[in-house]
Amino acid sequence: MKLKIALVPIALAGGFVAYVAMHPGVALAEPRIASFVPTPFAQKASYTIDAMHADVSFEIRHLELSMTRGRFNKFSGKLIEDPSDLTKSSVEFTAQVDSIDTAVPPRDTHLKTADFFDAAKYPTMTFKSTKIEKKGDGYVVTGDLKIKDKTKSISIPFKHYGPKKMTLGEDNTRVGIIAEPITIKRSDFGVGAQFKLPDGTEGASDAVVVRISFEALLDK
Repeated sequence: MKLKIALVPIALAGGFVAYVAMHPGVALAEPRIASFVPTPFAQKASYTIDAMHADVSFEIRHLELSMTRGRFNKFSGKLIEDPSDLTKSSVEFTAQVDSIDTAVPPRDTHLKTADFFDAAKYPTMTFKSTKIEKKGDGYVVTGDLKIKDKTKSISIPFKHYGPKKMTLGEDNTRVGIIAEPITIKRSDFGVGAQFKLPDGTEGASDAVVVRISFEALLDK
């Protein structure tokens, strides 16, 4: 049983439109204003990620036959926008490793062990930006992704939406972020071993596709 579980994919997140396998108790999250045309940063402001409309999901190939998908259910972070000086803009987020959810409880339990994420020793994974640049009708954020005790610089293209003043059932201003899918290697972060069948087929691919999207509320 353990071998079968170990062959099942794993990965991080990280996930900026969100795409995740639908299963009881877990909702697909994406900005509610995503149908609008992408917008530039509008004002100097600070935002806090809305956990009810945030998604960090991943997908990984299994035996080169199928894709396994999952997500991290607990995700928080901050967004600072300064259109007059992008060097003062930033984004950071944290995912709780213990919240990993692939819709298969035995697999989730195994992914939390030292064989993979070692959630007891490394309870969070983080991203902190070092630079944000304007590119076309969107942006590219570069920053440090830390998983376990490994840190690697990655770049994430994303589209920005809003701000949008919400007045129906709530009184707040929010923005939306949808990142383009990015690919990371789990071997770069020491997550899981590399296993191959005699014919060279990967048990679980080293490459992991990460998708991230979220809404963020204007700090008052």
